[in-house]
Amino acid sequence: MSEFIYQEPFPVGEDKTEYRLLTRDYVKVVECDGRKILKVAPEGLELLSREAYADVSFFLRASHLEKLRAILDDPEATDNDKFVAYTMLLNQVVAADGELPTCQDTGTAICIGHKGEDVWTGADDARHIARGVYETYAGRNLRYSQVVPFTMTDEKNSGTNLPAQIDIYGGKPGMEYEFLFITKGGGSANKTFLYQQTKALLNEE
Repeated sequence: MSEFIYQEPFPVGEDKTEYRLLTRDYVKVVECDGRKILKVAPEGLELLSREAYADVSFFLRASHLEKLRAILDDPEATDNDKFVAYTMLLNQVVAADGELPTCQDTGTAICIGHKGEDVWTGADDARHIARGVYETYAGRNLRYSQVVPFTMTDEKNSGTNLPAQIDIYGGKPGMEYEFLFITKGGGSANKTFLYQQTKALLNEE
């Protein structure tokens, strides 16, 4: 029998993201039985969700924009490469005004959360994250694209862009609550599937 080795399935590299502070409200550290606990008010989850889905719909990170800009100066880039990069930059200038989103396919909102064991909300986190999704799509110029079934053959647009896919994982030590907010326009479904495939798939037999 081989030796037991634990490997985290999806190890993440260094996070170089530049974050902005939304508020100092809704979070505080309390002590319980000699242990420090991060207490997060449900309203904080709603605020974070609402702002995150607005940001991901209308803005791209500066580091991403810099890569697009670099294509215009790349001597090996084709005319087509430069045309696409330039068009994407123009599109982002328009989107940054907050009226028309980066991508018109603003569909499924997906939230993946990793909740440390020393984080306490005292609430149904998914419900409050979904509330943030609802408020973003209701208050911003984003297209509703969620369809819900009524019968085996009848369906209707939800008119709220709900339900959202919200997956919250817990159990890790610590007082951190990490989130990944994605929308369908950014290929959200592809970012949440795990395909375990082998060379045998290449054999027609």
